[in-house]
Amino acid sequence: MSRINLMPFNRMVVDIPQRINEWDRVCRQYLPVSYDESIWRFSRIQTADEPDQGWKLHVSATIHSATRILERIGPFLTSSGVLFKGPKTMEELARLNTGKFYGYTQIGKCFTIYPKAPQDFVRLANQLHELTTDFDAPVIPFDRRFKTKSCVFYRYGSFKRMRMHDDNGVEMPALQCPSGELVPDSRLSVGDEHDWVTDPFGKSDSSDLLAKPDSLLKTRFQVFKALSQRGKGGVYWAVDISGPKPKLCVLKEGRKHGEIAWDGRDGYWRIQEEAKVLQEVQCLKIDAPCFYGTFYEGANVYLAKEFIPGVSLEKLLSSRKRRLKISHVIKYSVQLALILSRLHAARWIWRDCKPSNLIVSQRGKLRPIDFESASRTGEHDPVQLGTLTYLPEDFAIEMAQPAHPATDLYAMGVVIYYLLTGVFPSSAQGENAMEHRKHIPSSILNILSGLLHSDPSKRPSARLVAKKLAGSLPKV
Repeated sequence: MSRINLMPFNRMVVDIPQRINEWDRVCRQYLPVSYDESIWRFSRIQTADEPDQGWKLHVSATIHSATRILERIGPFLTSSGVLFKGPKTMEELARLNTGKFYGYTQIGKCFTIYPKAPQDFVRLANQLHELTTDFDAPVIPFDRRFKTKSCVFYRYGSFKRMRMHDDNGVEMPALQCPSGELVPDSRLSVGDEHDWVTDPFGKSDSSDLLAKPDSLLKTRFQVFKALSQRGKGGVYWAVDISGPKPKLCVLKEGRKHGEIAWDGRDGYWRIQEEAKVLQEVQCLKIDAPCFYGTFYEGANVYLAKEFIPGVSLEKLLSSRKRRLKISHVIKYSVQLALILSRLHAARWIWRDCKPSNLIVSQRGKLRPIDFESASRTGEHDPVQLGTLTYLPEDFAIEMAQPAHPATDLYAMGVVIYYLLTGVFPSSAQGENAMEHRKHIPSSILNILSGLLHSDPSKRPSARLVAKKLAGSLPKV
């Protein structure tokens, strides 16, 4: 399901159209060539004498810096006659930098430059670095960084479309050996593992990528599996070896300038905020993950928290061949309502209530995870995050209002509806649940109708929902 990242209502909103127009204007000047089927714009049409492969340069940028960077490097690259490309729109750049839509390896690859000769590569790299030294940029995974904190990265790869098939018949990008044989052009390496390729700079600067010997990533936490990787940071399983007995934990990584939004907040900021929330909700009896601490490594921040054995409510539902019994739906819904009730009583809004953020423990208890989006009730400037399926239709209007429990209450209605029917509501109020499942008690339908009401003020409180749902449980 799509996740949206909307900026605070009262910050920068008026600037977005202007920034998009500025990008379009500068692109028309320096990247005039575009094709309907491509997300890229090009400086010129590719000619027959362009190399098939070689060392390519990438200049990393964010939605905030891309226009200014292009204004800096555009005249130089154009006068050099070199072929280069950039994303067609600001939206495409934002999608690239999430790592979700075009792959983790594409993060930061705003501008790609294709030098015609090795001597051009070195000259271009030095000049591009000088032109962009005052900009910050996300790290490009698996590329080599030209210099510490530089926006310029590089890797060896194909310049033109070359393809081969693996043993299973799957098509993949290819490089050509001096012998003429095709080999994989892996985006997971810089390319110099091939014996005919030599790094023009001799040695890469990998200070951004390697943990120092005294880093907690070596001395306390031993990462053994990446659960996810995207622009804002990774999520990892790790073992905490600091105590007398090793224990499993989850590490969440926040990258500086990673997946930066229009509001200026990046993965680094989000992890710092989640750490604050976790510390504050420890005493609310909602069984949130225990907070173990935060630490900093290079340009990244890491949050260490409890690993909760179990399966997400979403996976539990998808693995079943039959829908849950109504009595089980009610039990889970009561637990969810109590979680929200305690959060709301403490003046917290979760803002990411959904099955994937609810772990069903080995004892069948729901435990909420992921408080990256949480904010205080009444905050006028929260980071507007959410998953479209669980947001009310009037959410864009509600953005102008302080954070309110009504957003969580609507999401809870969607979760309960999904638990009952296996589908998501196609209209407000929830009366059509009977179209997908018969014999739903009228009391449950009334609760759904209230939670999914188009008027936020009509949605019943989480405390009231918990009380009414508990009253619907069969008497034993």
